[in-house]
Amino acid sequence: MIDTPPLQGITVVSLEHAIAAPLCTRQLAELGAQVIKVERRGTGDFARHYDDRVKGQSSHFIWTNRSKKSLTLDLKHQDSGPILRRLLESADMLVQNLAPGAASKMGLGFERLHKEYEKLIVCNISGYGPSGPYEKKKAYDLLVQAEAGLLSITGTADEMVKSSISIADIAAGMQAQTAILAALIQRSKTGKGSNIDISMLEAMVEWMGFPLNYAYDGAPPPHRTGTDHASIYPYGAFHTQDAKVIMLGIQNEREWALFCTQVLSRPELTNDPSYAHNAARSANREALQGIIEEKFSAMNAEDVAARLDQAQIAYANVNDMPAVWDHPQLNALGRIIETDTPAGSIKSFLPPGNNSSYKPSLEPVPALGEHTTEILSDLGFDAKEIKRFHENEVV
Repeated sequence: MIDTPPLQGITVVSLEHAIAAPLCTRQLAELGAQVIKVERRGTGDFARHYDDRVKGQSSHFIWTNRSKKSLTLDLKHQDSGPILRRLLESADMLVQNLAPGAASKMGLGFERLHKEYEKLIVCNISGYGPSGPYEKKKAYDLLVQAEAGLLSITGTADEMVKSSISIADIAAGMQAQTAILAALIQRSKTGKGSNIDISMLEAMVEWMGFPLNYAYDGAPPPHRTGTDHASIYPYGAFHTQDAKVIMLGIQNEREWALFCTQVLSRPELTNDPSYAHNAARSANREALQGIIEEKFSAMNAEDVAARLDQAQIAYANVNDMPAVWDHPQLNALGRIIETDTPAGSIKSFLPPGNNSSYKPSLEPVPALGEHTTEILSDLGFDAKEIKRFHENEVV
């Protein structure tokens, strides 16, 4: 028997834009929560207009806003107060990533809200946190990547390179989702809501645990080594005769012995002092790279892959986007589904958390303000009041 999703019956009100908060709340929606996305009249979440790559719609917005309801509301309008109050009365949590200080200026700080809505969980996602010298600084993903040290270790010796996905936003959104689920458990014990502060900087620094500890107490930090690993070798990109790239990963001495014997056909390298242990291989990586690429350059990618498979050595193909959409493993797992959007049906992916007791709650990507009238009616406003809200440009 398939149960209902675990967050069914939970209502989330989200004052969100861009990536971090929308990614968090999309995941809550797919766990069964009703997520009411409050958007600006006329323009909505500015991520709706980043590009037009998905049937004329923004790729970022389509990615992070499936399964939500969209309510347009001018929060600065004097008549928006009754709507916002009823939203909060019906909500289990408020998620916001407005500009620094904006929520507090609108009376949406936790201390004030907690007095009136004792069970409300409030999650604030910011760039740099609720205090300190960076509190009011604007924060975009690239800037946080830089502040957290990611750029200093990513790229080549000659040039730093940013992550090509919004990794700081993603880190914050994932940490926020985890913290919210913990807050719901805590509320079940105490009966009271709590305040959560998540910053992109703190979330990104958490993900920087390896390089920060590698450089602990003034030790040299990891070098920018392209696709190579700072302390493990061979671990990175190698070219084949047919100009393809194999990403290779060897993590221990057992794998190294198999690689030497079955892939390189050089069993004598197994115990060669220059390569017998990972630290030695890492120190002598240039010479070892030459040995590996000499072998690989005489074979096509298919033959290299066959040898690696036989030796049970970890490797990967370097896929482009079409190849990922058509990935045989994702298709075998049934991960690709159809999702409705305002411009028609598109392909998308099931959320990665597979639970045997329930199916994820998957609904369309909303059009701007698509659910405004429905939500206002559910909040108890009658038809005349709703008409007046529209006429007065409150919603």
